[in-house]
Amino acid sequence: MACLLEAPLRISVLSEVTATSRHYVDRLFDPDPQKVLQGVIDMKNAVIGNNKQKANLIVLGAVPRLLYLLQQSSSSMELRTECAVVLGSLAMGTENNIKSLVDCHIIPALLQGLLSPDLIFIEACLRCLRTVFISPVTPVQLLYTDPTVIPHLMSLLSNSLRTQEYITQIFSHCCKRPQTILFNHGAIQNIAPLLISPSYKVRMQALKCFSVLAYENTQVSMTLVNVLVDGEQLTQVFVKMMQRDQPIEMQLTAAKCLTYMCRAGAIRTDDSCIVLKTLPCLVRMCSKEHLLEERVDGAETLAYLMEPDVELQRIASTTDHLVAMLADYFKYPSSVSAITDIKRLDHDLKHAHELRQAAFKLYASLGSNDEDIRKKPILESGVIELLCSLTQSDSPALRVNGIWALMNMAFQADQKVKVEIVRCLGTEQLFRLLSDPDSNVLMKTLGLLRNLLSTRPHIDQIMSTHGKQIMQAVTLILEAEHSLEVKEQTLCILANIADGNTAKDLIMTNDDMLQKIKYYMGHSNVKLQLAATFCVSNLIWNEEDGSQERQDKLREMGFVDILHKLTQSSDPNLSDRAKTALQQYLA
Repeated sequence: MACLLEAPLRISVLSEVTATSRHYVDRLFDPDPQKVLQGVIDMKNAVIGNNKQKANLIVLGAVPRLLYLLQQSSSSMELRTECAVVLGSLAMGTENNIKSLVDCHIIPALLQGLLSPDLIFIEACLRCLRTVFISPVTPVQLLYTDPTVIPHLMSLLSNSLRTQEYITQIFSHCCKRPQTILFNHGAIQNIAPLLISPSYKVRMQALKCFSVLAYENTQVSMTLVNVLVDGEQLTQVFVKMMQRDQPIEMQLTAAKCLTYMCRAGAIRTDDSCIVLKTLPCLVRMCSKEHLLEERVDGAETLAYLMEPDVELQRIASTTDHLVAMLADYFKYPSSVSAITDIKRLDHDLKHAHELRQAAFKLYASLGSNDEDIRKKPILESGVIELLCSLTQSDSPALRVNGIWALMNMAFQADQKVKVEIVRCLGTEQLFRLLSDPDSNVLMKTLGLLRNLLSTRPHIDQIMSTHGKQIMQAVTLILEAEHSLEVKEQTLCILANIADGNTAKDLIMTNDDMLQKIKYYMGHSNVKLQLAATFCVSNLIWNEEDGSQERQDKLREMGFVDILHKLTQSSDPNLSDRAKTALQQYLA
């Protein structure tokens, strides 16, 4: 049977395994059913909390025999139930244990067991199935192989609190993508009443189930809005679950449900259950008194909730010192000496990266649309210094995220924010990032530079102090072997520089740069041609001082001939852009 552990066992270990565990397996083959039952019970007691013993028994072939006994109609109900309990205990070991159990076809055997009329046996099978399915190594599609399984599980929901807990937990782990299968089998109607179950575990698993079903699913979310639970709107049930006197896990999951329904278009962003309940609850989850995982979850969900909505971003930025709270995410864990629990410290160090990632997502959401948010709370919190310091990290992922957050902050920002970013980052670091070996870092740095060089006064101001270095960096990128995306972004930066009043002189006095623009106007890639033509258009624009001299110089260099050719382009955008540029000569 294919039930061996993946790692080969050494001979010395195998002899020890045989000596200590063989008798447990041998007793499963005894001709006396009563002795077999006692052997299974003894095995159950031996494996509780003992991963080594679990692995030994799997290696010695206990699983196929247990499954055989479980499926035999001649086995007593008590024996079949005890077999399911032992299998469930073996599943609580390592991921290798789970793989071995799945390879032995435990799932179809347990699903078959659910057809039994015996509730205790059904609960034991479900408990084991739950343990197997919540493991990341179990293929979730195994739940959907037989089309009769989901309807049968739905029918078992009403049998007991345990069946409700286990089945909803299986569903929440197995319906992340094929949400429609559960939806079509009446999951919402069957699971909604469980939200007011007397059992906390049942309520919690039902809630998790809804959060998974509603995520990025308009059909489910629109249905949930109209569901009544004991005469009360489902959204109001979720709101009650977010109250401060509820366990944190419940508050957070209820907030996720409402967040996903809102993002799916089923609840308006200005609805009181979002503005007055969900958003404050998620901000609360970001505070440092919560566990690290809760803070990560809260920050990521909050970022997702407010990402498309300026008003929610504005409210969040002024709620409970959120921006200052996020600054703490980068200092975590703050002090080794302050944490006496070494295990906790080890855990936190491992997850500190997740905390930073969550903060990046929130900063990106907060700073993406609203100028007032960037201007005051973010500037005052010292976040810019933190993000700039992260761009010097050895980790490419941290460098990317630091730059990405700064790029969002610089988007349509006022001059004060831009100057602060340039000051904190420093010219040397900016140009170090422009030669970063990681293409993602380079792209995000170009995006930052493009956002910094927008609106004329800002362009002229930054180019007056850093123009020489920026032009040098642009030259190096256009000459080097880079992707088309990098070249396009660089030409867009050049087009922004060409839009400045005084900054454009840095291009016009640089014949080498003008030749490069000319080269890219004739490139085979339309996006590069468009960006280069846009640059020319900005240089020769009629209404600006010195436009006649610039037009004459570019005519002498052959730009007008290229523009005429581009008006015949099969790409309508490129053709229109070339015609617009040529009109400057005719005006």
